[in-house]
Order: sequence, then C-alpha cells, then structure tokens
Amino acid sequence: MRFTGGVAAQIVIGARYNGPPTTANGGYAAGLAAAFVDGPARVSLRRPPPLETPLDVVRDGGAVRVLHDGALVMEAGPSDAGFLDPPVRPDLAEAARARDRHPWIGAGNLLTGCFVCGHGRADGLRVTPGRLPDADVCASPFEPDESVAENGIVRPEILWAALDCAGYPPFAQGTDVIALLGTLEAEIGRGVRAGERLVAVGWALGSSGRKSFSASALLSADGVVARARAIWITVPGP
Repeated sequence: MRFTGGVAAQIVIGARYNGPPTTANGGYAAGLAAAFVDGPARVSLRRPPPLETPLDVVRDGGAVRVLHDGALVMEAGPSDAGFLDPPVRPDLAEAARARDRHPWIGAGNLLTGCFVCGHGRADGLRVTPGRLPDADVCASPFEPDESVAENGIVRPEILWAALDCAGYPPFAQGTDVIALLGTLEAEIGRGVRAGERLVAVGWALGSSGRKSFSASALLSADGVVARARAIWITVPGP
C-alpha cells in the first residue's frame, strides 16, 4: 500500500545508527518517529527503516506515518500502555558484571554489529545486556556521551534505542533466536545529561507464536528515568 499527503518533515537515519548491517536500529528509528507525538508514544515498524535515505513524515489526524517513496515504513501515535516498573534494580557494578555475560560476546550474527548492543562497536552505546544472577532480567550500563547529545542533553531517540536493545527478549529467555522489533511504546520521564551513568534493564513478558513481548527501563540512582514495552517478531531460522 502506498500513501500520499502533505509532507510535514523529512528524517534521515545516519549510517552510524544501524541495527542489522544495512538498516536502522529499530528503537532509534522509532524514537525519531515518536518525536512527532506529544507524550508517551507507540511506534510500529512496518518494514526495515533504510539508512542515509530521506523519509517523509506525513500527519494523518492524530497519527504520524513515515514513508519511503510512498511506502509505509513506520507509523506512530499516542500510547496508553500500562508501563511496568522493573522487578529488580541493579546498581552499575551489577549491570557491568551482567554485561560481561552478554551471550553473543565472540559470536557473529545479524545483530552483533548493532549500534546499540553490538559488543564490537567502538562508536556504539554498548548496551549489551546480560542476565542477572537468579533473575530472568537482563542489565547493562548505559553511559551516553556527547556524540549522542545536543547542548549536553542526550537526544530522545538515543533513549528509545537503549530501551529497545535492553528489552531484547531472547537474552532474558536464554535463547539464541534472532528477533526484530515490531512495536515499541515508551515514556521518557526526564532528559538525560551526556556522561550520566544509567542502568538499562529488560525482561520478557511471554510469547505467542512468532511474537515475543518484553518490557524495559532506564534507571538512575534516583529512580526510573524511562520505561517501555515492545513486541518482537522472530526471524525464521535457516
């Protein structure tokens, strides 16, 4: 299906912000679309968002559609999700030890070069979650720097990106399957300063067929900074 209408804006996702090698990190892309929605937002990805490609943003009532040559890439609107608080709140040291247990360290697959969770990315966020002991919860430090900030404040799409990979359900479930983001809903409680040291946590909420469900949060020493819920689609094996 192709859409037409008045273009409100254009966005371009830089090559740095990939998930799979040739397309965008889903959470980062979702955060760009969510910027056109007031308050907590729900973003559904309809096809992999391309990199270094102008994408048209079209408003349709309360909805926002992101198009590539008239084809729907993402759609966004307000969220009324029941966001969850994390079942555990690890500190930075616990999160760092969990990151060392990231299940794909030394492995190579579709997502190991991801800007957010890719363990080998020197220019990435290194939100590479590993499981906490005695809990089906994953955690990682999240320490964004000036390169992902404007005027000292981390760009909101970076927070969406961290919430995305922190909630990747196969990590918490202890499996090696590959899943791609289908829908992400998030609320951002406050801005984050560049250099601020946070903890990202995520946990699975069950599955149905090829769909998996998860929740995630970003934590500071003072409490919850942001929360999200996600739907993931399992990629069929070879």
